[in-house]
Amino acid sequence: MSVPVSLGQAATRIAVATVDLIFPKRCYVCGRHGHFLCKSCEPDLPRLGQPYCSLCAQPMKRMHPLCLRCQEHPLEIDGICSPFLLEGPVRHMVHALKYQGIRALAQPLGELMADFSRQAKLPAQGLVPVPLHPKRERERGYNQSALLARAVGEALGLPVEEGALRRVWNTPSQARSLSSEERRVNVQDAFAADEDLVRGKRLLLIDDVCTTGSTLAACSMALRDAGAASVWGLVLAREP
Repeated sequence: MSVPVSLGQAATRIAVATVDLIFPKRCYVCGRHGHFLCKSCEPDLPRLGQPYCSLCAQPMKRMHPLCLRCQEHPLEIDGICSPFLLEGPVRHMVHALKYQGIRALAQPLGELMADFSRQAKLPAQGLVPVPLHPKRERERGYNQSALLARAVGEALGLPVEEGALRRVWNTPSQARSLSSEERRVNVQDAFAADEDLVRGKRLLLIDDVCTTGSTLAACSMALRDAGAASVWGLVLAREP
C-alpha cells in the first residue's frame, strides 16, 4: 500500500532534486569544473594511514592493536574500516552530501569506498546502510548512508538490504558535541533488525562518518541479535 506524500515532503524532494540538477560540478580538491572529484586529484585526499586501532580505526600516535577506548570498552563489531580522514576536501564533500542536498556526490564517493573494500578484502554478502529515523529522513529528504550504500553495492555487485535495519528511537544527532560515553548511551537499543534479511549473512554496514564507532556498534549488535554471521563497518571518513 502506498503512503501518501505530504506537501512538505514533496517540496523537500523537489528542492533536493533541483539542487542536484543546477549545482555546478567543481572538483573539491582543485576547483576545476566538470567533476566533483578529478581522477588526478584522488591521490591528494587525506588518507587514513597506520597506525590506527584495528577495531574502531581511531588514528593513534604509536602502533598498538587497540586504542585505549577499545581496550577498556571493546565495540561489539568485527571491525570498522575507512579509506579517508575527515579533513580538508573530504570534510567539505561529506558536508555537501549530508547537509546541502548534493546527492550526486554519493556516486564518486561510494566508488572510492568500493575500491577500498576490494583492497581490504572485507567479507560481505550484503550491504546495510545505517538508517535514519523516518522523521529525520523525511526532513532531509534522503538518507546519505543509503545513497553511499547503493553506489558501493553497484560497484561491488552486492545487494543493498535497506530494510534490514531500522532506527526505532529518534535519538539526538551524534554530530552534536557528545562524549564517547554519551554517544554510546545515545544509540543504545536504538536499532532493530529483520531476522529474515540478515540471518546467517556476512554484512557490511555503510555510513558516511565514524567518530567513536558507537552508532556502528549499536547497529552491529542489532544485526548480530537477528542472526548475522559477521558485521563489519565501512565508512567514507574517520574523525581524526
